[in-house]
Amino acid sequence: MTYRAPVQDMLFVMKELAGLEAVAQFPGHEDAGLDTAAAVLDECAKLNEAVVAPLNREGDKNPSYWKDGNVVTTPGFKAAFKAYVDGGWQGLQHPAEFGGQGLPKLIAAACNEMVQSANMSFALCPLLTDGAIEALLTAGSSEQKATWIPAMIDGRVTGSMNLTEPQAGSDLAAVRTRAEPQPDGSYKIFGTKIYITFGEHDYTDNIAHLVLARVVGAPEGVKGISLFLVPKRLADGTRNDVHCVSIEHKLGIKASPTAVLQYGDRGGAVGQLVGHENRGLEIMFIMMNAARFGVGIQGIALAERAYQQAVGYARDRVQSRPVDGSLPHAAAIVHHPDVRRMLMTMRAHTEACRAMALVGAAAFDAAHAHPDAELRKQNQAFYEFLVPLIKGLSTEMALEVASLGVQVHGGMGFIEETGAAQHLRDAKILTIYEGTTAIQANDLVGRKTARDGGAMARGIAEQIEATEGELASSGSIAAQSMRRHLTAARQAFLAAVDFIARETRANPNAAFAGSVPYLMLAGTTVAGWQMARALLAAEQRLAAGDHAAFMQAKVVTARFYAEHILNRAPALADSIVHGADTVTGLALEAF
Repeated sequence: MTYRAPVQDMLFVMKELAGLEAVAQFPGHEDAGLDTAAAVLDECAKLNEAVVAPLNREGDKNPSYWKDGNVVTTPGFKAAFKAYVDGGWQGLQHPAEFGGQGLPKLIAAACNEMVQSANMSFALCPLLTDGAIEALLTAGSSEQKATWIPAMIDGRVTGSMNLTEPQAGSDLAAVRTRAEPQPDGSYKIFGTKIYITFGEHDYTDNIAHLVLARVVGAPEGVKGISLFLVPKRLADGTRNDVHCVSIEHKLGIKASPTAVLQYGDRGGAVGQLVGHENRGLEIMFIMMNAARFGVGIQGIALAERAYQQAVGYARDRVQSRPVDGSLPHAAAIVHHPDVRRMLMTMRAHTEACRAMALVGAAAFDAAHAHPDAELRKQNQAFYEFLVPLIKGLSTEMALEVASLGVQVHGGMGFIEETGAAQHLRDAKILTIYEGTTAIQANDLVGRKTARDGGAMARGIAEQIEATEGELASSGSIAAQSMRRHLTAARQAFLAAVDFIARETRANPNAAFAGSVPYLMLAGTTVAGWQMARALLAAEQRLAAGDHAAFMQAKVVTARFYAEHILNRAPALADSIVHGADTVTGLALEAF
């Protein structure tokens, strides 16, 4: 199944919902208007459709393997990586002073979706390198920035993120990797890190590992964690004391090597402190937040690829006569109502989460580049609220969409040769890494809702209510249906916000029992809001006779989202507000 980048939908969202032209007014982004975005997306589509996407199936059949401490990646991946970095794609959103192109995250996010759709295993390496660059831009010394960022942008070096240890899992307070200060200002690093994506590979000769460790004598818990840059090779070219001792055998993303790294078996790996001692976690969270947004994009990307494959199969697979008698013979299954329901669910989920993510990317750009300090602050808060929604909802919906893709294929979907099963297997990791869905939900409950008493959530609800007013003015059947469901979703969201804000301190078990349903409710409502805005924009463009078929499809898809997905919101709120007792009601010994 070939991949075709959804450039038209991306540009529609960027222009009509994310405010691309406003982003292009920010200092440093003056050349990043619609024409630039269209040109960049078209070039990105060519690379990913022609070079990266054809390797996706090969990576699943012939994954990376470990031998004698080295990792050999899938044939073709190394050459594709060279094409990727030679084209400047690694530096798309990074500063020009380090060799990047300095484009806004809004454009970069759309390009990232393409490479993730084309080949998620391949795209994980650039994703982690982006995060390493962001961490160094935030906290690296001038020398660290000058040494490592240009090398990562031009593809001489890649980046990895080393958090997890065998005994720690997601509990970073339990990190035991130690760092011993040296007289020359460096540190010797000792410990084991697991689940390190592209922690070893053959794309480049060097890797910049960003490693969480505890300086000898540091405080216990998260307050005693520092961040270190530990290169695979030292400045003189010799191998540092960090070695890959194995890679994992996984359910999906098989071409992406997930390494177990051992530090300090031969006297200690040489590392440099990034930022200040005992401040590593806050720096790593910058990298992690970038990765969480990126994983949300992966969910959207994988859903898009699964949808495209399902549509292609549904158009070709002939089985049974239409139930309405419109044809006297068997027809392609795309004629059958339930197949169309599944395809519409896949399409609506994907478009809604794409809209939410790109609106989030534009908020990130405003938070960093808007000339007004107060608006920067407001956009930063909005972006931070959206990150767990983008990561949590987009990855959970990717599982649903990939499963529906298998279902559309019927029995052929359960057979590996069609490729539909690969999307489902690849999708599962997205709800787990960079923080499970529950960890995203805990963040949404604790940091993003309870901490400010629900103020940000209620502010978003006010903006949604304003959109309801615009829908009321439209008068179309689609707009009225969307308004009815969006109003119900907003009211459900507010009921849940009130409950979460009240109960997080008073009865934390009750609040956190509904944390994941709350994330799903918030995400579904915000994504539905973006679909409502898309519906209004598409109606305006239809009235002007602009791209009639595309705009009509946007209207229909938005209405479908309202009537088949957004209508889940009241039930989610009910489970949050009234369902906590049964979550914790069963005695532990009864499990």
